[in-house]
Amino acid sequence: MSRKQLKQQLVDHYRWLRQYGCNDSHSGNASFRWHDEIWVTPTGCCADTIQADDLVRCHIDGSMEEGVSLDAPLHIQVYQQNPDARAVIHSHGPHTVALTLNGQDFVPVDFEGQYYFPVVPVITVPYEQYVEQAPNLVSDVLKNYKVAVVKGHGIYTCAETINLAYKWSCSVELSAKTAWLAKQIN
Repeated sequence: MSRKQLKQQLVDHYRWLRQYGCNDSHSGNASFRWHDEIWVTPTGCCADTIQADDLVRCHIDGSMEEGVSLDAPLHIQVYQQNPDARAVIHSHGPHTVALTLNGQDFVPVDFEGQYYFPVVPVITVPYEQYVEQAPNLVSDVLKNYKVAVVKGHGIYTCAETINLAYKWSCSVELSAKTAWLAKQIN
């Protein structure tokens, strides 16, 4: 797949996160790796209007162009520590965020959730130290897990393709929604 096709694919998947309630209009971020380039959504971008040409280029060595997402250092570090990763998605699935506010790892109750991720690690980062601490903490967890959650903030996934990272993000949110619904019944 060409860089141009991957840029459009990332924009499409980022828009779907908004469309299906996993992000608000201006939240979350996403990236893909193309050789030594890392293409990241810009800071403050709107999922409803973002275009492929809006993505900001970074480099695997840590250098970043102006206007890149606040989470760009986190994305870069995930790629540095996960050589097979080609996509990183950060979303704000409300059920996942709500169910992990206690800081405990999330254990899906549904079959699909258990099949894909029997446990989802929850990372606690003081909000005022997020920018400094999250890159190390999240990238370290994503070396061994498909999904990580930052308490009170959201879901991070990495995978070999944009679509697979998107799938993990959506799947953990559906598992959290299922767990939340089950608690309402019980």
